[in-house]
Amino acid sequence: MARTIAKDHDEKRAALLKTAAAFFAENGYDRASMSRLAKECGVSKALIYHYYESKDAILFDIVHVHLSNLVEAVEAVPPSNDPQSGLYALTGTILAAYRDADAEHKVQLNALSALPKEQQQTLKDLQRRLVAIMADTIRATAPDLFAARPELLKPAAMSAFGMLNWFYMWHREGTGLGREDYARLVADFILGGLHRIAAGEADTLELAR
Repeated sequence: MARTIAKDHDEKRAALLKTAAAFFAENGYDRASMSRLAKECGVSKALIYHYYESKDAILFDIVHVHLSNLVEAVEAVPPSNDPQSGLYALTGTILAAYRDADAEHKVQLNALSALPKEQQQTLKDLQRRLVAIMADTIRATAPDLFAARPELLKPAAMSAFGMLNWFYMWHREGTGLGREDYARLVADFILGGLHRIAAGEADTLELAR
């Protein structure tokens, strides 16, 4: 007879993942044992194994849920007739999605390589989707520049994520620049840099005539 799934199964698993993410982020994935994790969660190790067969399975689910939620959020950003507004909306959405997910984000950055190659590939596909969305959004702000210099597009997209991804390292909620303002600052850095490059390209063409 099939085992009956408790009505609160998903809620308990989500709570376990949240605690595990914080535990891995604070202590390091490699050093975290299932016994210590069970103690942190206030449950038995047997109960954790009821939900997950291994520590790797917990890690994979933490990162997979985090990245899937992020992809869902950015794909839901409404299209804009103004490309610059579209970039502001995208950077703002990403930082908003990172709120209350700093631990999951840190685990993604630091521990993804601990997983088996096949699971890494699944997660990297989600990361590539995020980079592609960022690249498409940035391309729309300067289509002529990227038509002439396509090699600049991926570095621009990765630079945007570089500025956004490490926000959790130094930001403290309620102090300094807020998430929304910082998201606009990141977009302004990208837009300003592209403007300077485009202006330099135009000057070069003018001198060549």
